[in-house]
Amino acid sequence: MEREIDTRPIVSFGEILWDIFESGKKIGGAPFNVAYHINKMGATGKMISCVGKDELGAELLGKVKEANISTDYCQVTQEQETGTVLAEIDENNEAHYTIKEPVAWDFIQWEDSYKELLRNSQALVFGSLGSRNSTSKETLHKLIEIAPYKVFDVNLRPPFIFQDNILKLLEKSDLVKMNKSELRQVLQWLGEEYTSEESAIKYIRNHFNLDGLIVTKGSKGAVYCDHKEYLFLKAVEVEIKDTVGSGDSFLAGFLSKRAKGATVEEAMKEAVYLGAFITNHQGACPEYSIEEFEKFKQDREIG
Repeated sequence: MEREIDTRPIVSFGEILWDIFESGKKIGGAPFNVAYHINKMGATGKMISCVGKDELGAELLGKVKEANISTDYCQVTQEQETGTVLAEIDENNEAHYTIKEPVAWDFIQWEDSYKELLRNSQALVFGSLGSRNSTSKETLHKLIEIAPYKVFDVNLRPPFIFQDNILKLLEKSDLVKMNKSELRQVLQWLGEEYTSEESAIKYIRNHFNLDGLIVTKGSKGAVYCDHKEYLFLKAVEVEIKDTVGSGDSFLAGFLSKRAKGATVEEAMKEAVYLGAFITNHQGACPEYSIEEFEKFKQDREIG
């Protein structure tokens, strides 16, 4: 079913940081990646985060502005340094992360200005990593109470996997995205045996009474499940440069397309395309235009 176009911003909460590669550093952090690609797709992404009052923080805020994302909700602290992640790419082009702690985005303080921002937004996007520290966790839970629509990208990052917190966030969410291994992990926490992918997805969707559940499976495609439909889409074949940020761009593709009034199936196709497009580039937030993305889509069919 098509919806009306929604021009309100989609607000991301959580980590903004530098991914440190062997070749140099690139801006990252899953919530920021989502905001970046939402803006690239013609919708409005905003970011709530925190950086240190240091050279890396000033540089990050400069990159945020370059991406046409407001820095009004990005705090600056003297107490902690700007976040960094050591990102290593293995022989299969898969990324492995060493995430420094504590850093600035662990200490996102509550601000009253967030009330108006969230009340005038269409959704709040958050992950599990952004609540590894009690300060940011408390701020996130306040935001969740205000947000009109809650989008949880589970995004488990060892060793920062806290079962009770993640299950609580699932209970408060409307739309959830997770990958296949996260699906199995959540099912295990619930004490449910894995018998098939479809039954596992439907069980979690029903257990948490989610508006929608998306499960990404890399080269094996993606699934969308709500109370009415179960939709599977094949992946797009593409040369993989690296997988950094591919799941974040997938979610941004889905949300930005839905904001434009698209059906779930149309939004899932956009998500699959954008995820593939970004794996064909290096880093989570490469520079690109809508025209380049549309050209990429032209010669590729999704099954």
